Amino acid sequence: MTAVDAVPMVFVHGTRFSAGQWSTQLAALRDEFPVAAVDLPGHGERSAQSWSLAAATEIIASAVDSLDRGPALVVGHSLGGYASLEFARHRPERLRGLVLAGASASTRGLRAAPYRWVARQVPRVSADRLTRWNDRLLRRLHPPEVVDATIRSGYAFHTLPAAWDEVIGRFDAGAMRHVKAPVLILNGEKDTVFRSDEAEFARAHPRARVELIPRARHLANFDAPDVFTDAVRRFARELAAGD
Repeated sequence: MTAVDAVPMVFVHGTRFSAGQWSTQLAALRDEFPVAAVDLPGHGERSAQSWSLAAATEIIASAVDSLDRGPALVVGHSLGGYASLEFARHRPERLRGLVLAGASASTRGLRAAPYRWVARQVPRVSADRLTRWNDRLLRRLHPPEVVDATIRSGYAFHTLPAAWDEVIGRFDAGAMRHVKAPVLILNGEKDTVFRSDEAEFARAHPRARVELIPRARHLANFDAPDVFTDAVRRFARELAAGD
């Protein structure tokens, strides 16, 4: 594959994180692909911006345009995965492929209860305490080269209630029918909550497949960064070969 053929990639982070979540993937892929990672509204450098899926869609679209290579492969994790589904629906001409990571669970009906409960609890705990808990958890579970950029970027706890309030009740497998590009559903094997509807999501799209990362949990790109990156790389090469 030549540099001209390489598929551009935009990475979209998960709940409370920022573009720093993808530091390992960007470092591993940038020699072969044009890559970018965004801060969603209310996160990272956009911490002061109000959350909305409409704003998230525009941010992803701007990142695709900034690479100046045409439609991009968008890789979305958790909240970022649902935002990427919204982008796929409203900006199909800018999408070459979609990786849904930890975002193949319905947010409708009774399945939404855990998200709703978490969103209600977060404002009851101080941001300082939540930051300490998150820092300790990430450092205990993952090596510093994987999580240091995320820790340095801080956390968007203040945005979590608004973000999940908009996502809850909005997405199920039917959202896949609005995606015009090929889809890789990339989940951690042990992420039982956010992969609970992966089979339904895959069946709803004619060019979707599921790939599991062994022993990985919800933060699969932290648990197994090389395996996660390799899966994205292979999918991007498939997209280029299929053009």
